[in-house]
Amino acid sequence: MNMVQSGKSNYIAGEWVDANDFSENRNPSNLGDLVGLYARASIEQTQQAIEAAKAALPEWTGASPQLRAEILERVGIELMARRDELGELLSREEGKILSEGVGEVTRAAQLFKFYAQEALRVEGLAIASIRPGVRVEVRHEPVGVVGIITPWNFPIAIPAWKIAPALAYGNTVVFKPADLTPGCGWALAEILSRSGLPAGAFNLVMGRGSVVGDLIVRSAGVNAVTFTGSEATGRSIRTIVAERGGKIQQEMGGKSPLVVLDDANLENAIDCAIGGSVVSTGQRCTSNTRIIATPAIHDALAEGMAARARQLVVGNALDPTTQIGPVVDQKQLDTNLRYLDVADDEGAQRLCGGEILEREHPGFYLSPAVYADCTNDMVHVREEIFGPVVSVLKAGSYEEALAVANDSPLGLSSGICTTSLKYAEDFKSRSTSGMVFVNLPTAGVDYHVPFGGRKASSYGPREQGRAARDFFTNSKTAYTNPL
Repeated sequence: MNMVQSGKSNYIAGEWVDANDFSENRNPSNLGDLVGLYARASIEQTQQAIEAAKAALPEWTGASPQLRAEILERVGIELMARRDELGELLSREEGKILSEGVGEVTRAAQLFKFYAQEALRVEGLAIASIRPGVRVEVRHEPVGVVGIITPWNFPIAIPAWKIAPALAYGNTVVFKPADLTPGCGWALAEILSRSGLPAGAFNLVMGRGSVVGDLIVRSAGVNAVTFTGSEATGRSIRTIVAERGGKIQQEMGGKSPLVVLDDANLENAIDCAIGGSVVSTGQRCTSNTRIIATPAIHDALAEGMAARARQLVVGNALDPTTQIGPVVDQKQLDTNLRYLDVADDEGAQRLCGGEILEREHPGFYLSPAVYADCTNDMVHVREEIFGPVVSVLKAGSYEEALAVANDSPLGLSSGICTTSLKYAEDFKSRSTSGMVFVNLPTAGVDYHVPFGGRKASSYGPREQGRAARDFFTNSKTAYTNPL
């Protein structure tokens, strides 16, 4: 029997505060399964959280690096110990298969443990002045109160890779998880509430973006905002935060290309093309949904992709035999179906998939779709679908494939499958994306190195790794004349 999580309170100023409004969170694999009831914060409660974060700032900023490290390590240890339990919660809430749910909680644990150590490595710089006898230092100091707004597709990993560095560098936090998937955010907040943080250093306010998110973005009491979500929402947030002088960091999706050259290993290319696109129900911003193949390998690749996609088992995320879980909700399913109609109308050839499936329990099941005969000017090829839909394009040469890969307003990640070192190195150099993968799917990243894209995919300093310091701190240059 699945348990119903009690998330009827927000966490503000070190206390659990009840709300007057709630949302139902249901399992997309089984709509009869109620994951939990979750509080929706009011404007007043959101303002209280911002004020609490401001009030806690002097104490947390002044805390020793050792204390910060110990608290973050404590969180990482508990996440790792509870990864099976929390991974099941994640899979019930978001629809990822169980192995991916457990893997995501594991990643969240690794992130907290990594930034526990980074808290001890906040380095500065001592440099000689051009003036004799003067000493110059460059320091890195907390930016202040950080508003954190996260999406539904990675409901614990993305919060972790924002919250952990924010706290490690001495900032206080106001955290709003996605209204669609609040369960993992609530569970993470519950762990943080017992970690030893001073009251107000971390605050959780769940609810609608139009209420909670809007106030966080507009508040002069929030010094910096880090956001992951849609490009349209990101543009609006960026304008508001910039106009009031706040600091902004954004990740806004992708339409990642995977170039497959004639000399590629065919089986590896199929693995990359399918594993990086329709797996995880295509609900990853890094998914390589544009496959650009040169002539000699194109037909075999498209046929192999379709054959592989047909073999994938679509089902309940908690079933260990399932390889692709459900779409997250009805709204996203409707979006996927609309793009399938667009692709059909544009003349792309549907090789397989795109069918609504019935399973033991009612849910949002869709078979993965592979399209061929696609061109880069088609709407379904240019716009991010965020579903299990992948398009195969043909290019006459490497140079043409590279040009098509770069011809996109988005630039998060890109990949190439080839056995040629010459082409691999050239692609790494000339790709206009922020992350490049060779003989790998574009959707797998490490936590200890920078994450982020170019063009409309990202804005502001990079996330993850040591690069996170650039956003979560401000530099200060200090001059001393030792009289």
